[in-house]
Amino acid sequence: MRGPGEARLVVENACLRYGELAVLEDLTLSVGNSEIVSIVGPSGCGKTTLLRCVGGLNRLNGGEIRIDGQLVERPLPIVSMVFQHFGLFPWKSLWSNIAYGLKLRHTPYDEIERRVGEAIELVGLKGFEKSYPHQLSGGMQQRAGLARALVMEPKLLLMDEPFSAIDAQTREQLQFEMLRIWDLRPTAMMFVTHAIDEAVLMGDRVVVLAGRPSHVRAVREVKLPRPRERSVVASREFINLREQVWHDLFDRPSVNGSSPQ
Repeated sequence: MRGPGEARLVVENACLRYGELAVLEDLTLSVGNSEIVSIVGPSGCGKTTLLRCVGGLNRLNGGEIRIDGQLVERPLPIVSMVFQHFGLFPWKSLWSNIAYGLKLRHTPYDEIERRVGEAIELVGLKGFEKSYPHQLSGGMQQRAGLARALVMEPKLLLMDEPFSAIDAQTREQLQFEMLRIWDLRPTAMMFVTHAIDEAVLMGDRVVVLAGRPSHVRAVREVKLPRPRERSVVASREFINLREQVWHDLFDRPSVNGSSPQ
């Protein structure tokens, strides 16, 4: 039985090149068994590329990535991804979109019904099972995308700027909805975002990437209490940590951030 602090994901000395272009260089980080690690960095620094490598969609040129000790050389069934764009099949109902991955795995139908029903209720979409994507708001579509990932019961959830394509009010609502769901089903999560506030709010640690090729510039521990209520964003601790991450991004490399774990 793995403890909550044990590493579920280990990225060690990851290097990736596209021809002469070096994207990642000697990048090392980890994600604990029930930990959210936020990844933040400037545009073009390789955040999404790193996520795709962890998801087995891109292959490293050097170093290695292991999930539960298993070397990542292809997509693993214990990993689910939620993308910036919802990626729902427009010709399938909400229920069928969420059930799609389970059907591909030839999961028994009674189990599909149970797990899809639980996922729909978890993300607050009960009553919309027969609706099609064009009948849903952007926030509801992103909830559906999240349910499609959660229904697979992943050991590691990869989130690629999942709330950036929706309006600011819905984005804030979904941030706290995601935190509520995580409180109910804590799992290892790598959360990629451009937004410093979001990185601090969501994460147990914030990993700051910088440079081309990309490397870990700083790691900040987030000691804000969980469950996290909206009031936390006005706390002195939140504001100070947000400022620290801002300086990690835009000033010289941090000397106070902890070394990569």
